[in-house]
Amino acid sequence: MNSNHKLYEINTRVWIKQFGEDIKLSEIPNEYFKILEQKGFDYIWLMGVWKIPEENIKYAFSPDLVKAYKKCLPSWKQEDVIGSPYAIDSYQLNQAFGTFDDLTNLKEKLNSIGLKLILDFIPNHFGADSYVVKTFPHLFLQGDEQLLKDEPNSYFRINTKEKIILAHGRDPFFPAWSDTAQINYFSEKARKFMTEQLMKLTKYCDGVRCDMAMLPMNNVFQNTWPGPINKFNLKKSKTEFWYDAIKQVKKVNPNFTLIAEVYWDLEAELHDLGFDFTYCKYFLDMFNNNDLFGIINKLKSDFNYLKKLVLFLENHDEDRAVTALGINKSIAAAVSFLTMPGMKLIYDGQLEGKKIKCPIQLGRNSDEKGSKSIKEFYSKILQIVNNEIYKRGKFYVIQPSIFNEKDESNKNILAWYWQYNNEIKITIVNYSPKHSSCKIKISCNFFPQKVVLKDLLSKAILKITSKKIIDEGFVVQLKGYQSRIVEIKF
Repeated sequence: MNSNHKLYEINTRVWIKQFGEDIKLSEIPNEYFKILEQKGFDYIWLMGVWKIPEENIKYAFSPDLVKAYKKCLPSWKQEDVIGSPYAIDSYQLNQAFGTFDDLTNLKEKLNSIGLKLILDFIPNHFGADSYVVKTFPHLFLQGDEQLLKDEPNSYFRINTKEKIILAHGRDPFFPAWSDTAQINYFSEKARKFMTEQLMKLTKYCDGVRCDMAMLPMNNVFQNTWPGPINKFNLKKSKTEFWYDAIKQVKKVNPNFTLIAEVYWDLEAELHDLGFDFTYCKYFLDMFNNNDLFGIINKLKSDFNYLKKLVLFLENHDEDRAVTALGINKSIAAAVSFLTMPGMKLIYDGQLEGKKIKCPIQLGRNSDEKGSKSIKEFYSKILQIVNNEIYKRGKFYVIQPSIFNEKDESNKNILAWYWQYNNEIKITIVNYSPKHSSCKIKISCNFFPQKVVLKDLLSKAILKITSKKIIDEGFVVQLKGYQSRIVEIKF
């Protein structure tokens, strides 16, 4: 299995406008995607392609969102607000993008140049004013007058003659999402319906990114909704939704890729339920918090687990990496995460060093040029990591040793290497603002007597004996947030 997949996330509703007015998915120039394939990307995630209910847009004018609009786009207007792409009407294509034929045509074009298409699957909820809610209210978690009175932000009356009360979708650690209605995962009819929606998507894409994939899990659902579960005597299903649904999907298409957005240490459980890849936000948090010990400790996990993780420095939910970390620190983090095992998620605009995060409810973003130095950096690093050694090689963590007894700056340095055939590539990153030094030792039975070390980032070359590398280690001195990717061929 490839240990270094790359996924490019695109905010489709905003991004598509660069190609012209009223352009359809099938009309996007092939050249755009060919460039991404040449940079080493395997998957294109078109985020936000599904139809949303027009009535749902009203929820996108909350005070917090309006404040965010003003911050990222001072010139924003009411017509720029287009609602959340995660409160969908149904799994019908947004009409602005064309028809399912346009989507199929795009998928075929992507496949022809070696790329796979990822779309959204949103298992937990639909838009509060959606067609699905109005047509199939029995599939959603029911409330009553007392629950609505006690928790007015978690329940609502749907706009039908019956005035049925339903729950809004929610993450148990945050307020409910007011623009959504919660699927009832203790209903076999609801589980069957959602499986059918997932099966439908296998016709139009090569895989799905499943939004908040831990929420439909039996124990999570039970702990999130004890009130209605107890009041209406809802019974936990004997099996997990994901296990049953993914089993059906894989029967139809064994190569269909399922990516889970997941938190709370549930990655391994979702792997066991059939997911090919799962989010791992821990690395982003550790890069933000300068937790080098945590990074190395996590990298010592089982390799089969590591290569199923989705790593990212930014996405549509997170701040831009350059803003959160600063330019130099973000570059050090990027060298690190791009040379780790696992799928790498890159968000549109990240390669250009864009700083402004715009809410996904906006249909227009700021006209931002980005950073020339960040563009040049990513151009170089993506070329380096687009190499078989990171896809097929064996991965080893290195403990940098002390350069001299009075200097413990080796603790500031992250290091690991990949080995494949007669080649080694070593990542060495000073993840601190201070000048830091260390020695790097590698044990290898295949080294010739004399070895050439080549830094692929600076092109510097060092000639050294294999005995010194194995017994003493070679000295590395790095400025603050400086990195090296050292190549050894033998």
